Amino acid sequence: MTSTRPHDERLTALFNAQRQAFAADLAPSHAVRDDRLKRLLAMTQTHQKAIETAISCDFGNRSRHETALAEVFVTIASVRHAQRNLKRWMRTKRVPTPFYMLPATSRIMRQPLGVVGIVSPWNYPFQLSLAPAIGAIAAGNRAMIKPSELVPNFSALLCDMVAAYFAPDEIAVVTGDATTAKSFVALPFDHLFFTGSTSVGRQVAVAAAQNLTPVTLELGGKSPAIVDADSDIADVASKLVVGKMLNAGQTCIAPDYVLIAPDSVDALVAAMRTAVASLYPTLANNPDYTSILSDRHRAHLNHLLDDARSKGAQVIEINPGNEQFASTERKMPLNLVLDAHDDMAVMQDEIFGPILPFVLAADTPAAISYVNCHPRPLALYWFGRNKTRRDQVLEQTIAGGVTVNDTVWHIGQEHLPFGGVGASGIGAYHGEAGFLAFSKEKPVLYQSKFSGIRLLRPPYGVTFRRILDALKRLA
Repeated sequence: MTSTRPHDERLTALFNAQRQAFAADLAPSHAVRDDRLKRLLAMTQTHQKAIETAISCDFGNRSRHETALAEVFVTIASVRHAQRNLKRWMRTKRVPTPFYMLPATSRIMRQPLGVVGIVSPWNYPFQLSLAPAIGAIAAGNRAMIKPSELVPNFSALLCDMVAAYFAPDEIAVVTGDATTAKSFVALPFDHLFFTGSTSVGRQVAVAAAQNLTPVTLELGGKSPAIVDADSDIADVASKLVVGKMLNAGQTCIAPDYVLIAPDSVDALVAAMRTAVASLYPTLANNPDYTSILSDRHRAHLNHLLDDARSKGAQVIEINPGNEQFASTERKMPLNLVLDAHDDMAVMQDEIFGPILPFVLAADTPAAISYVNCHPRPLALYWFGRNKTRRDQVLEQTIAGGVTVNDTVWHIGQEHLPFGGVGASGIGAYHGEAGFLAFSKEKPVLYQSKFSGIRLLRPPYGVTFRRILDALKRLA
């Protein structure tokens, strides 16, 4: 006989409390859902400075401006978008009924699923905890959130904030290590939402499958930036630097490598030097530049660079202030890896740091071929002015999302679904897509007492065959 671990008992009790609360209110009204969204908004606005401080403490230095923009503002915008559209999202929709079923009518009801589990990562811990929670509570669900143990200060703060604004059977935060996380994903949630690495995502999917729990997996991968021959190199450089150095590259949709023609490499490298000097004139003590999360991750990034050098790559460090960076320091300059190829470690997994490989692609077909020979990315970026080649890339590649002539900004557009495809994820959220991810669209057929369907009942005979043949011609 096996003993139940204390954290398992705690999780099970919390889960059961949420499930019972949901059972008591299977169809929360608009007023109830809007009230929960209002409380979430108030929590975010009231505690912005505390959120910035806790995350910066966990990182060593996390730009408060980046937290304010990429975490707090994005969350506020998401809540307000949900509030503006909630009545429409909740509305039962009438859909067409085929003529042979008339005068029946057909509708789709959008119902909450129940209790939603959310596992969030360390890189944007507030936004990636709250964004799925917004969709879950807008859809009428209860939610349990397990933030990353790698950001302990923030996780403790989130636990306290949520407890102050929500009853435990509405939204609850569970803190703990990897063992707690394994117990968490093993709970029989009505939907499980995970953001993190592809390798851990596979484990989460296996755990969820034991309960036939549907999953949304927001993973990562190697997101390419394709630089077309006629692009404005200075503009491209500035936008690549912003996308890659935001959060020091610790962003799931950061450009992970550049596909570029050989004769454009030198110009782009020079332009990126200029862009970094303009945006980050210094790095070591610059509060606008974020640190690498941990010594372990910094050592991993150093290994990627050493491996690339040993296999023939040229590594260019862009350090406008000529500052000294020991390999053990958590601030890391942007490093360009020229002549990158697939047998280098830097090209085999998502980088998650300020390292940007350059892969040579002679033209658009070569760039498309390279992308399509690798796992489907979470994001793809295209830079250029030629609409024909742009559309060729859009039509002939498959990616989770795309920004044209910029990086990362598609994630902030609440009218666009956000999610991966294949190795970069399953499912999507944000805006109405998030509402639907945590809803059951229940089809309902309202039959009429005057229905002609009775003509298709047994006993079958000549009349049945004639009617069925006529319907097949007209359907």
